[in-house]
Amino acid sequence: MPNTKKVFSFRKVGATRVIPLYGKIVILFLFFLLASNLATNYITLILGRSEQVKLMNQLLVKELKENYITAGNQFEVYSFEQNLTASRESLTQSALKVLSRANSSAFGVDQAGEFLYFASPNLKADKFTDKKALEELSAGTAQGLEEGPVEFTLDGRTYFGYYKFQAGWKTYLVRAEDKELFFAESWKIFGTVSLLILLITALTSILAIFLLRYLFRFVERITDELMKMQASQEMGVINMEGAPNDDVTYLGLSFNALSSTVRNLMNIFRKFVTQDVASRAYKEHDIRLEGTKQDLTILFTDIKGFTYMTETLGNDIIKLLNLHYDQAIRQIQNRDGIVGSIIGDALLAVYGTIEGARDQRAYKALVSAYEIQEVAAHLRTVMLKRREDILAENGRLTPEEEKVFKAVMIEVGVGIDSGEVFYGNIGSYVRMTNTVIGDNVNSASRLEGLTRVYKVPVIVSESVMMEVTTDTQEYLFVEIDQVQVKGKTIGKRIYWPVKQNQVDGVLKASLNLFSRALTAYYAGKWTDAERDFRDSQLPQAEIFVERIAGAQVPANWNGIWTMTSK
Repeated sequence: MPNTKKVFSFRKVGATRVIPLYGKIVILFLFFLLASNLATNYITLILGRSEQVKLMNQLLVKELKENYITAGNQFEVYSFEQNLTASRESLTQSALKVLSRANSSAFGVDQAGEFLYFASPNLKADKFTDKKALEELSAGTAQGLEEGPVEFTLDGRTYFGYYKFQAGWKTYLVRAEDKELFFAESWKIFGTVSLLILLITALTSILAIFLLRYLFRFVERITDELMKMQASQEMGVINMEGAPNDDVTYLGLSFNALSSTVRNLMNIFRKFVTQDVASRAYKEHDIRLEGTKQDLTILFTDIKGFTYMTETLGNDIIKLLNLHYDQAIRQIQNRDGIVGSIIGDALLAVYGTIEGARDQRAYKALVSAYEIQEVAAHLRTVMLKRREDILAENGRLTPEEEKVFKAVMIEVGVGIDSGEVFYGNIGSYVRMTNTVIGDNVNSASRLEGLTRVYKVPVIVSESVMMEVTTDTQEYLFVEIDQVQVKGKTIGKRIYWPVKQNQVDGVLKASLNLFSRALTAYYAGKWTDAERDFRDSQLPQAEIFVERIAGAQVPANWNGIWTMTSK
């Protein structure tokens, strides 16, 4: 049986975790929702940055224009006064006026990388070291480009800006911004928006879980019921009461219809095969032609006078047999026995084949034997009551009615033996049957036949006696005889089991006389044996009286009586 348990909202069957359908939907929903929202946020960031760069370039061009004018004026001043330091200082201070952001810079640099001036709120630089950027500026100038966007590195940081060549100073005037700091604010906005997306998605997912769990509540119910069925190995019906009109409900109702069909088929199947075969077929989904040797107990019961009953009752014999077998089979199954076969008036039962119920098989068989006797006795009581009612009503019975009532007075004999037998399926894959084969099976049948000879209801073998006395002292086993049944070469002791609570003083004395007589009979003291057999007044003693009355003890007498019929 599979180990089924819940872990949070998930179920586990053994080591396998079963994820609810609504859980998978929520996971997919969250994935696509987050992917789309975060992608949208990132695209917005990129597009926003492009716009930011455009606006910043416009601003840089404007500020650079002012620097360019100032540089032109200062070049005229320098040309007149020849005071380079004052011109540099003037250019630096003029550029600083519009530099309000950290790492913003404005400078003039020649093709050798020497600064004419360098202005920044918090940066210091002695030389322009990005040779690649200088080469690009020089190449542009050679092609007649005197202004445009520029990107360069300075002290390990990346800058973007705008440049314009100042012919007087033969210098590139540059207005630039730190790229990382410039985009830092947009990254901050991106992070804030992403966090909001996560929070909103989390809230949405919680709401989605509750809604989807409600919508898929019958899926969860179906899953729970299917797991219970798997654990119990029994088909059942799922309660779909209150389910909405959707495909899940249709799925559940379709399963219920299929389950009902399978259960009906299984019930029919179980009526034609033994319980262990039906259980194995349900678990393994297959029935194979195979068998094994097992230690089992075999019970064989037969209805006495069946030929007379058949001739008298005609087709009504089926009704009578069903009345008897309905209760007899129930008693067998209640004691963990299986019905191996039913052939007219004979029934074969086997004990010890059902997994988990193999112990005390001989004891269970013996209990079943007397319960079968009680079933027959109850049926006789009902029939006798019916006879009395007819007599009270009509005053008499017709000869035909007397024959019928005699025919329905069912009496059964039961024989039980234990031992190693072959138990399994034989036949072909087209048609097979479950059977039990072995010497002890035949022996149980022979023992049942001896109940007619010794006039006792139940006869068991020595092996059954030993098994039962090991388990309980509920029965007194009376040895009846040592017999060699037809078809066998050795003798076996046979026993009549008597319930201890039915052994009173009178019966005890009779049984003691019978046992003493049997001992004398075995020893060849037939005169003493005959006297004690007669005095015991037990039904089984009559056969011994008939056997030894006026007879001589055989020369090779060993106490074993050889039967000449089955």
